[in-house]
Amino acid sequence: MRLFIGIPLDDAVAVELAALTERLKPSSEGLRWSAAAGWHITLQFLGSTRPDQYDCVAAALRRIRGEPFEIQLEPPGFFDRAGVFFAGVRLAPQLTGLQQQVVTATRPCGFIPEDRPYHPHITLAREKSGSRALRQLKSRLPNRTQFSTFVAKEFRLYESFPGPGGSRYETRERFELRTV
Repeated sequence: MRLFIGIPLDDAVAVELAALTERLKPSSEGLRWSAAAGWHITLQFLGSTRPDQYDCVAAALRRIRGEPFEIQLEPPGFFDRAGVFFAGVRLAPQLTGLQQQVVTATRPCGFIPEDRPYHPHITLAREKSGSRALRQLKSRLPNRTQFSTFVAKEFRLYESFPGPGGSRYETRERFELRTV
């Protein structure tokens, strides 16, 4: 099974992102848009996971403690080399703290953290191979895009099911953030 750990989006923020993507989609040939149902903020991608690793990860994540915290989305951006259009997520101490707890919890289960710095974001679209759609999209992006804040009350362990139209995600387990 292919697993990752992430924070689900608040419904109101998902509606705002959907409104933005719906305005941009009609004239965006060469992009594969992410399904709104799959939008999330990744804390750690685990990838291929054995059943014994799953049990280890789930048990370790159940021990994580943290309080709910506010998440602020930033204006949309681009990972040009990867061909990705995304909504940024402000790097706040509570978010990086949770991400570090997750990485620490999964390490004894055999998962190695990435070398690159944590850059939380929500993937909205990916450029199809050989396309120049991101360049065209950049020119049509509204100058000022603001999104609401929301409170992260939980994080989840997701299973990813890759398919020809993009991946589908299912929640395997939820982990509540509680006020101490």
